[in-house]
Amino acid sequence: MTDNPSFIEVQKCLAGMDYPASRDDLVDHAREHGADEPMLRALEAMPDREYEGPSGVSKEITKSS
Repeated sequence: MTDNPSFIEVQKCLAGMDYPASRDDLVDHAREHGADEPMLRALEAMPDREYEGPSGVSKEITKSS
């Protein structure tokens, strides 16, 4: 599957995440909450910086599509 995860999918896998959060924190949280491989790959591909909330994460994921 070449499509990036949707905003809703990002929201679901990052539910309960405390922000700000680093890319590695986001990947770890998503992995612990059952994110699938496309979601994990999309998160891992984001720049390594602090993210202020799920909308910033979704924006970064959709930017790379």
